[in-house]
Amino acid sequence: MADRAALVEAARALDAAGFMPQKSGNLSLRTPRGFLITPSGLAYAAMTADDLVECAADGAPLSNGRPSSEWRLHAAIYRVRPDAQAVVHTHSPRATALSCARRPIPPIHYMITLAGAGAIPCATHATFGTEALAQSCVTALGSHLRATLLANHGVVAIGATLAGAVALAREVENLAGQYLDLLAAGLDPMLLTDAELAEAATQLKGYGRPA
Repeated sequence: MADRAALVEAARALDAAGFMPQKSGNLSLRTPRGFLITPSGLAYAAMTADDLVECAADGAPLSNGRPSSEWRLHAAIYRVRPDAQAVVHTHSPRATALSCARRPIPPIHYMITLAGAGAIPCATHATFGTEALAQSCVTALGSHLRATLLANHGVVAIGATLAGAVALAREVENLAGQYLDLLAAGLDPMLLTDAELAEAATQLKGYGRPA
């Protein structure tokens, strides 16, 4: 029940932050049998732990309820990324706005290294809830990226923990906002070099931990 409670709490927190407008977005956790995912079409404020749906690895429901329409996306990520223990998909406003321009987020700030590379890509467009979208997403993530925009759609972030995936989804929104602010001001951002990003990534590995 701890995992179910944590998933409900995370979904409600992202909803309260404005990341999940109109019941959009979805979250999941890997389980021994497959994954646990938020349900389809239910307001997060009204959602309980019992409303979560467990699915087999192929997405077939193992419990009552209807899983999120994006279950294919979650299943595809868990299938090809053994490092992913949690998947967070949001429609956070500024990152989604940038996705509508189909523009990646370039290396404007060292925190972008949390996503696993020097830029956060934008996956090619495909209709929501389809296998085509799932494949577009896993292609953009590749073997090492932990976040991507989805064209004209939103954001996907993965993590070794649910807290990590949620934190990354929040950081993608923050970076998107910074980038949009620069563009709106007519400024040309100075991008970090590969060497600067590598140094920042090394520094971040020990951030917040005792020496």
